[in-house]
Amino acid sequence: MLLYARGKEKTIVSRFKLSKYFYNAKYKLAMLGCLLVVVVFGSFIYYEERVVVDHTPIKEAEKRQADYEKTYKKYATLLQPRIVATTVNVDMYTKSKELHVAGIYTLKNKNTVAIDSIYINYIGGKKSAYTYAKLNPTISFKEVLNDKENGIKILKLQQPLLPNDSINFEFDVYYKPSSYFGKVNSPIVGNGTFINNQYFPSLGYEEGAELSQNKARAEYKLKPKARMAKVTDSAARMNNYISNDADWIRFETTVSTDEGQTAIAPGYLQKEWSKDGRHYFTYKMDSPILNFYSFLSAKYEVKKDKWNDVNIEIYYNKGHEYNIDRMIKGVKKGLDYYTTNFGPYQHRQVRIIEFPRYSSFAQSFPNTIPFSESIGFITKVEDDVDKIDVPFYVTAHEVAHQWWAHQVIGGNVQGSVLMSETMSQYSALMVMEKEYGKDAMKKFLKYEMNTYLRGRTFESKGELPLMLTENQQYIHYNKGSIIMYALKDYIGEANLNNAIKTYLNKVKFQEPMYTNSIEFVDYIKKATPDSLQYLVTDMFEKITLYENYVKKLDYKKINDTTYKVNLTLGCAKFYSDSTGNLKRGAVNDFVDIGIFNTNKVKNKDVEKPLLFTRVKMDTPEKTFEFTVNKLPVSAGIDPYLKLIDRTPKNNQYKFGETPEKPNLSLTGKDLSILIGGK
Repeated sequence: MLLYARGKEKTIVSRFKLSKYFYNAKYKLAMLGCLLVVVVFGSFIYYEERVVVDHTPIKEAEKRQADYEKTYKKYATLLQPRIVATTVNVDMYTKSKELHVAGIYTLKNKNTVAIDSIYINYIGGKKSAYTYAKLNPTISFKEVLNDKENGIKILKLQQPLLPNDSINFEFDVYYKPSSYFGKVNSPIVGNGTFINNQYFPSLGYEEGAELSQNKARAEYKLKPKARMAKVTDSAARMNNYISNDADWIRFETTVSTDEGQTAIAPGYLQKEWSKDGRHYFTYKMDSPILNFYSFLSAKYEVKKDKWNDVNIEIYYNKGHEYNIDRMIKGVKKGLDYYTTNFGPYQHRQVRIIEFPRYSSFAQSFPNTIPFSESIGFITKVEDDVDKIDVPFYVTAHEVAHQWWAHQVIGGNVQGSVLMSETMSQYSALMVMEKEYGKDAMKKFLKYEMNTYLRGRTFESKGELPLMLTENQQYIHYNKGSIIMYALKDYIGEANLNNAIKTYLNKVKFQEPMYTNSIEFVDYIKKATPDSLQYLVTDMFEKITLYENYVKKLDYKKINDTTYKVNLTLGCAKFYSDSTGNLKRGAVNDFVDIGIFNTNKVKNKDVEKPLLFTRVKMDTPEKTFEFTVNKLPVSAGIDPYLKLIDRTPKNNQYKFGETPEKPNLSLTGKDLSILIGGK
C-alpha cells in the first residue's frame, strides 16, 4: 500500500523514500495484524494438509505408482472369483460427515479351475481416513500380504474354491475425516450426499492405479503404457467395461441417514423406519444389475407421476421446482420412444434425484438417476427457438442408459462406449426430434460438430475412429451424435432402429464374453443398402472429414410464385490418421442440398426449407438448377451438418453474400478445425 500509493513518482526507490512519511503507528499495527493472520492461518493450513493427512508430493506419488506396478503386476492374470450378490448396510452421518459401510459379497468361482487366493483392493494410505474392521471371507484363510499404504490384501484360502462353488466375503469400513479440510471435502455432505460403490473393496489387480504418463514411466524404467485392449481381445472381453470383478449381481441394501432426510438407492423400497434419531430405508432389486450402484441422502420434496405401469418420481430440493415438469416429460417421451423402438423397460420405476452442484453431471444407475442441480433443476430454460432444452435432453439421455449400458454392456475393449454413450446420445436426439421437429435439430448438430472439431485438436494420445474410441468423450458423445443421426437419415429411422433392436435382443444382459463394437456395426451393415456401405465404413471405421462448400449461388425471379435457383457446390473428402495428417479421398458421395426461406417464430427469423433433396456428388464441383415457389433466402450443401465438415461455416450462405474460398489444404496437421470453422 505504501509503495503503490497514488503519486507522480515512478521509481520504486522514490516511492520507498516517500513511504517513511506515511509509515506511522496505524500502518505498523495493520502490518502486524496481517502478519499474524498469515502466520496463524498458514500454520493451520500446513498442519491440516501436511501433518494430519497423508500428503504425498508428486514425485513421491509417481514413485509409489511405479513401485506398485513393479510389485503387483505379476498378479494381473491371477484368477479371481466374481461378485454375484451384494447385501450392504450403509450409514451416512451428514452432520459429522462420516460413513459406515458393512456388507457381504457372495463370491462365485466362474472359472474351470480351483481358486486358492483372493486379491483384495481397498482404500489405503499412511494416514487414511478409512479403517477396516473386516475384509475377509467367512471361511478359513491365511493372510499372505497386507500392504496398507497401497491398499492391497492377499489371502490364501485353506480350502481352494472349486469351480461353481460360492463363498461369502465380509467387509466393514468406517470413514471418518481426520482434518478440517477432510470434512470440507468429505463425500458425505450436509444436505445432498451422492456416493457410489467406488468406496467398497474390489477384487483383482487394478490397472487404473498404474502410472499413466509415458514420460514419467520412462524415468522408472517402465515400458510405455498400452492403450485400451484391442476391440478383438477375447481375454479383455471376459470383463465388461464397468466392472472387472462382477457381471450381473443381485442387490439389496439398508441405508440410514440423519432424521429429516430421505436416503435412496437402486431397487424398490421394502420398508422404512426411524430409530434413535436415524432414518432407515431398505431397498431390494428384483432382477440382476451391473456392479454399479449409488446412495443419496437429502431433505427431499418429491413429485410423482406415472407412465403406463411405470412409476415416475422426482426428488428435489424445495424451491427448485423450475424444470420438474420438463424432466417428467423427458422420462415419458423417452420411455415411449425406447420401448417402441428398442424393447421393454426392465424396471417398474424411474427416479430422478437432485444433488448439489459440487459436480455438474447426471448419471444413470438401475432405475435411479442422480442429477446435478446445475444442469437440471436450477438451469434457466429460455423459451427461445435458438436454445436447447437441457433438462429435457439430459433426462432423455439418462433414461436411454437403462437400455444402453444397463441392458447392453460391452467388453472392456476399444469401442464399447459406442453401445452405451453414443447410443444414449442417438436415443435422446430422436426424442428431441419428435418433440421439437427436424428443423430444430440443426442447432444441436452444429454444437456437436464444433465440440468434436475442437476436441480432436487437443487429443494427446491420437484420435481413433468411432468404432475404436477409448472413452474419448469428443468422439463417442459429439461425433457419435452426428454419425448416428446422419445414418438414421440416410438408411431410414425404421430400418436403423430395427437393426439396433435385433442387436439388443441378441446381446442384452449378456454374460462373458461380452459384445463389442464390431458386432454392433455388423448389424448396421446388414441394414444398409449396398450403395451406402461406403458410408458405414467412413463413419465407423475411418476418421473421415469433408469440406463441403458453396462456390456460387443466385436466383432469378420467373413470376410472383416461381424462382429459379442456380447453385455451384463443392465436396472434398479427406481421411485423417491419428495425428491429424490428411489424405485426399475420391468423392462419390450422396449429400443433401437445401434451399430455405424464413418464417417469423416468436419474433425471430427461423429457417424453413423450400426444397430439400439428396444428390450424388461424383465430381469435386457440380452446378444444380432448381425451381422453388417462394422467395429463397439462403441455400447450401449438407445444411444440417450430417457429415463431419472441417469448416461447416461455408456450407450455407444467403443469396447476395460472397462465399469464401474452401480450405482444401493437406499441409501439416489439420489445425483448420481448431475452432470448429468459426
